[in-house]
Amino acid sequence: MYPAVRPRRLRRNAALRRLVSETDVRPRHLVLPMFVHEGASEPVEIPSMPGVLHHTRDSLRRAAVEAVRAGVGGLMLFGVPAERDASGSAAADPEGVLNVALRDLASEIGDDTVLMADTCLDEFTDHGHCGVLDDAGNVDNDRTLRLYGEMALAQAEAGAHVLGPSGMMDGQIGAIRESLDAAGFHETSLFAYSAKYSSAFFGPFRDAVESQLSGDRKTYQQDPANGREARREVELDLAEGADMVMIKPGMSYLDLVRQTAETSPVPVGAYQVSGEYSMIEAAAERGWLDRQRTVLEMLTSVRRAGADIVLTYWATQAARWLRDEPAGDAS
Repeated sequence: MYPAVRPRRLRRNAALRRLVSETDVRPRHLVLPMFVHEGASEPVEIPSMPGVLHHTRDSLRRAAVEAVRAGVGGLMLFGVPAERDASGSAAADPEGVLNVALRDLASEIGDDTVLMADTCLDEFTDHGHCGVLDDAGNVDNDRTLRLYGEMALAQAEAGAHVLGPSGMMDGQIGAIRESLDAAGFHETSLFAYSAKYSSAFFGPFRDAVESQLSGDRKTYQQDPANGREARREVELDLAEGADMVMIKPGMSYLDLVRQTAETSPVPVGAYQVSGEYSMIEAAAERGWLDRQRTVLEMLTSVRRAGADIVLTYWATQAARWLRDEPAGDAS
């Protein structure tokens, strides 16, 4: 009798679904991006990212401890300075907001999780670009590399285990690796933002870092239409010494996550960015989507595409949900 083949047999109950599940999401796969705001007297919610905070130094420590207890795999730290200048000098200042916060967390949590730092100038420049500008107003790639090297040293000295160069400057991984090794930081890892696209989904993040940008970053971030270019960027970063590579954003670029995962000899990350977060939060707030099911489904899709690591603003909350869910049956 037809049908003789019935795939539904393996879906009949939670135990069977758990047994044959192909993809899992565990707290260890998740990295929580966090924002620390210089001079803040209390944590403040970012209006375009409900539930995500501008932290004080104290609230950052508390939130980091909370994330570690939930089992997240790592923390990615971004700094929001009180003052900016053309060269983003606060990025390399040992007393700059990001480096002070890194020392705070290194002291608070030690090696209990992986402490990561965003290694980019955009939060620190008064023009909002990821590098310094030349006389014509264009981003000067090679001058920027020297500043990245200085920033990387400050972050490594402050206690970061992993640096995340995200500026999409040509040669940034090699330049930072050389700077770190020359100073004896041979064990500091580089998590390369290898394929970072000029995406509309970054909008809420610009609010989060109080970006001073006017215009766009299309001269250095990638065209969303290009896929082969992403593979080339990954290959270049690997040749320069990247320890891990990343695709950003995640949701709209899962084809590139898959392609990278199929060929990369190092772990692959994907960043579930601010716009992806905010649109799901907005739909959930209106009752159009079940928040927990949607978040876990999205995380599973990124893992299914091949990401070993997922940066997500839901990391702590998702980690708690995952501890309570039977593996492979998050529905």
